[in-house]
Amino acid sequence: MDTPDLIIERPEGLYCPPGDFYIDPWRPVDRAVITHAHGDHARVGSGHYLASAASEGVLRTRLGADIGLQTLRYGETVTHHGVKLSLHPAGHVLGSAQVRLEHGGRVWVASGDYFVSGPGDLNTTCDPFEPVRCDCFITESTFGLPVYRWCPQREVFDDIDAWWRANAEVGRASLLMGYAFGKAQRILAGVDASIGPIVVHGAMLSLNRAYRAAGVPLPPTLHLSEITDKSLLKRALVVAPPSVHGGAWARRFGDASDAFASGWMQLRGARRRRGIDRGFVLSDHADWPGLQRAIAATGAARVIVTHGYEAVMVRWLQEQGLQAGAFRTEYDDERHDAQEPADAALADEAEEGAQ
Repeated sequence: MDTPDLIIERPEGLYCPPGDFYIDPWRPVDRAVITHAHGDHARVGSGHYLASAASEGVLRTRLGADIGLQTLRYGETVTHHGVKLSLHPAGHVLGSAQVRLEHGGRVWVASGDYFVSGPGDLNTTCDPFEPVRCDCFITESTFGLPVYRWCPQREVFDDIDAWWRANAEVGRASLLMGYAFGKAQRILAGVDASIGPIVVHGAMLSLNRAYRAAGVPLPPTLHLSEITDKSLLKRALVVAPPSVHGGAWARRFGDASDAFASGWMQLRGARRRRGIDRGFVLSDHADWPGLQRAIAATGAARVIVTHGYEAVMVRWLQEQGLQAGAFRTEYDDERHDAQEPADAALADEAEEGAQ
């Protein structure tokens, strides 16, 4: 008889039968293991959460300060119903983790979302991806097409700095849009803060505090309510969620140059559809070569692909002689991380309008 899988699909999410818990469930459950705090992976309503110690601040910021949360340091193990569980760095955002399960002599790893660093890709906002050897690896495939190949992030930040500096020299604000959690902090940590003041949207304030409390160095930033000399905005880098584009909040900066930082900017058509001045290819996910390197490093003979270009990745894996299939999930970074800042954007505009 075939040995039952350690992780299966259920309507609530990815379920571990012997351990009786879920990983990143999209519906409320009794016990949830959370890979990271993005809105499509960490949702409200579950009775008990288990996550990395590094993610505690951002999880409580997003899900509520009083959630039932148990944390583990990276590499620390806990055994539940005979399943040995540990968390390992995923390199995606602060506290992001891969979930390693060991039971009955088998090892499975659920990656959540992950970023594999390349030359020049030092990301000081989270621990780098750590390959974990396993029998079965559950991988994301957000950018699982050969067209997605990232250049070194230092080159991207050099381009961002040059754009910001050129705008500042002519007295024009630089509005750089990116997701409020993860991307915004990565932008802040990577730019040259000596060029001018940095203004952040209200949706990022509590998340920035959580990053700083976790020991992540971020440069000083301002909120609009703290600026009395409006001439400062003419040299400012303004970091805000994509939901502000074309709205009243963005119009406060006058004739600003706008840009979007995302892996989706790899395709020129995506930039044109957004109607922005610049697109910077900066992603917190693995590109096509990164996915291949990460999967190979696990040594897994079986790979299960989740959200993204599953069919393409499954076919490529099968061509490499691996046993490959896919799970249908409800993970969608763009939809959930665009929606949550949208609510904060409305609150921020209301706050600014009341002053």
